[in-house]
Amino acid sequence: MDKHDAALTKHEQLLHHIESLKPGTKISVRKLAKEQGVSEGTAYRAVKDAESMGIVITKERIGTVRVEKKPRNLSEQLTFSEVVDIVEGHVLGGARGLTKALNKYAIGAMKLDAMARYIDAGSLLIVGNREDAHRLALEHGAGVLITGGFGTSREVKMLADSLDLPIISSKDDTFTVATMINRALFDRLIKKKIMLVEDIVNTSSSISVLRSSSTVKQFDQLRDRTGLNRFPIVDEWNRVVGIITYKDVAGAGPDQTLDKLYTRHPITVSLTTTLASAAHMMVWEGIEVLPVVDRNRKLIAMITRREVLHAMRDSRKEPQLGETFDDLIWNGFEELRDEEGMLYFQGMITPQMVTGLGSVSEGVMMSIMTNAATRIAKDVRGHDHIMENMTSYFVRPIQIEDIVTLVPRIIETSRKFCKLDMEMRLNQQLVAKVMLTLQSIGNE
Repeated sequence: MDKHDAALTKHEQLLHHIESLKPGTKISVRKLAKEQGVSEGTAYRAVKDAESMGIVITKERIGTVRVEKKPRNLSEQLTFSEVVDIVEGHVLGGARGLTKALNKYAIGAMKLDAMARYIDAGSLLIVGNREDAHRLALEHGAGVLITGGFGTSREVKMLADSLDLPIISSKDDTFTVATMINRALFDRLIKKKIMLVEDIVNTSSSISVLRSSSTVKQFDQLRDRTGLNRFPIVDEWNRVVGIITYKDVAGAGPDQTLDKLYTRHPITVSLTTTLASAAHMMVWEGIEVLPVVDRNRKLIAMITRREVLHAMRDSRKEPQLGETFDDLIWNGFEELRDEEGMLYFQGMITPQMVTGLGSVSEGVMMSIMTNAATRIAKDVRGHDHIMENMTSYFVRPIQIEDIVTLVPRIIETSRKFCKLDMEMRLNQQLVAKVMLTLQSIGNE
């Protein structure tokens, strides 16, 4: 084992040690280095990796603490700690409660007795320089966000500490911080909608692998047993070093080792790769199976093209929470059909689509055209497509409140491809045209 491999192994041991600690345990880099017999630099890198994994947090006045990692798809809530980051605030008291989840927020712009009806345990009261409201919120089990850069009394800070309920101060006004928190909640919904490899992968299932010293005979035996034609090649530390396929071993003798046959530096994905990216890789490269690896390229699982496509289809049946910028652009377009039943679209140019000069940006135009093309391809062929290439021509500028029509023409279709051109018209005059090649991700 060389020095690099030894360092990787020690790094992973440190991460396993951190994961084994109980939530709430404080972590000191110096203490960790001393206990585990490593340098402080090595301990520091492990803590930073653990932070990126979401199993520790480092906050002012608290230090580094082991926390329970929440599954990505279970919570749409923010924590009080995240609120501090969002509003660029600082914690006046109740720091131990920063990891608690925020259920809702209320704006304290009313009399005290009326305010009490809107404050629940686990909520956040956004209020100005009103000490009586600060105390009321804490007594009802809520955190406090003080706007305008104001503070609060020593007694209120002590109450926050005793209840483990954060009291936060932000320099911004009430409307601004409420807008920032609302935007963060909105972004959380969008992220939840995006499926990742970790949402479908089963890391506990067994994986069929080979080594560079394995023979063609062993490849054939594994192929007969599993029905697969593609296997990862791993080294002694279970790191993916290559891929071997049925085509690679064609014509080789049964005793031939795989070390000179397999493909090195194969395409892999991580748990945080989006399913859309994984599908694109598989379709583009003609791959049926992809290795899923960790940050050290150690094999975690294998995913198949069928699993990815089925998950993407199922996700479209789920309620769609939150809107991306593409969604907002496309919402103004209506589906129509001509006399022959061909799909086309019509919509208005909104202020969000234009540049500072008042005309539609080319990026928005491309987004609109691509969205229309993929919908038409699915309407004609019954399954999903991704764009492979596009050639665009912009004839004249388009302005706010122009009503445009997108008219498609199918040029050629095959099992894997759909070629079409799309015209954007304003009052029957051509304003833009694109030619697109789309690749199918629906044929298995």
